[in-house]
Amino acid sequence: MSDSSDKTRFATRAVHAGLVPDPAYGSIVPAIHQTSTYVQPAPGEFVGEYEYSRAANPTRRALEDALGELEGGYGTAFGSGMAAEHALITAVCGAGDHIVLPNDLYGGTYRLVDKILGRWGLEYTIVDQRDLDALAAAIRPQTKLVWVETPTNPTLNVIDIRGVVERAGDALVAVDNTFATPAIQRPLELGAHAVVHSTTKYLGGHSDTIGGALVVADEQLHQQVRLVQKAVGAIPGPVDCFLVHRGLRTLHLRVAAHSANGQAVSAFLRDAPGAYDVRWPGFGGMVAFRHPEAARIASATKVFALAESLGGVESLIEVPQIMTHKTVEDSPAAVPPDLIRLSCGIEDPDDLVEDLAQAIGVPVTTEVTVGN
Repeated sequence: MSDSSDKTRFATRAVHAGLVPDPAYGSIVPAIHQTSTYVQPAPGEFVGEYEYSRAANPTRRALEDALGELEGGYGTAFGSGMAAEHALITAVCGAGDHIVLPNDLYGGTYRLVDKILGRWGLEYTIVDQRDLDALAAAIRPQTKLVWVETPTNPTLNVIDIRGVVERAGDALVAVDNTFATPAIQRPLELGAHAVVHSTTKYLGGHSDTIGGALVVADEQLHQQVRLVQKAVGAIPGPVDCFLVHRGLRTLHLRVAAHSANGQAVSAFLRDAPGAYDVRWPGFGGMVAFRHPEAARIASATKVFALAESLGGVESLIEVPQIMTHKTVEDSPAAVPPDLIRLSCGIEDPDDLVEDLAQAIGVPVTTEVTVGN
């Protein structure tokens, strides 16, 4: 387990976490171990823990160590964020158990629980987790897990993690920390039991890999998760692990730029004609707003690319109701059709504002002053 109370500060840990110079040649960046298997000195004897790369791989282990260090727990890497979610839920829950979901959540999470795990007897309740009394009322004796997103996807509500933990009873609390990243919040330090990431997003940061991560506070739970990882085999390849690990080294710098751009864009949108219910949680690059011409605006931007996903260095725009959240359209977690979700990249903030202005149809005559 990595200790998040290490004397070095987050930026230093982000640069150095999980990086051990190559013992053979001294290269400061560890080698990519593009291998499926490992030679055994004798039958049943392994070099370290490595026998087969589905079970363990040195490149993946370096990433897992880094993830654990940055979040303050035991890290496990997966082939996608959804694979990480599946591993945690199946490690914790069985047939007849119950999970509490937020009423504003990623469509893929709802699809996994409702369409896949529900077939095997997992029950769930959807509740507005901003209302801690309502959350407490949703807890049953069979509740094994409370699933939290904060900020939520896509309306960017901020949930009181410590408050959820206090009301969850004996249930474990898992937090999807994809939007905030450990550069902004570390849920395990607030009492949560598990943290999930789509490393595809901010941790990788360059829209060039798919991956997921799960970091837990308890070693026994970590071993349960590792068993699922090995048995199911939803693992990332060595190159994907290398790319995410490389992305971690600039996470603090990118998050600062994303946050500055999120602030600038949200400030513009608050006065933009037709835009309303503008949401920016005060950090990060995610911004949401509503506009009667959502589909037209999303198709008219030039710097913001119309695409699903988020957290890359480039800015993206989408209409969740017909894109990432179509799965929940007939559920209590349905998204309004006029909602636009922005992932502000690290471009110049004035270019982002001007792009949105021309898409909405208003002139911009003054430059943005970031930080005001």
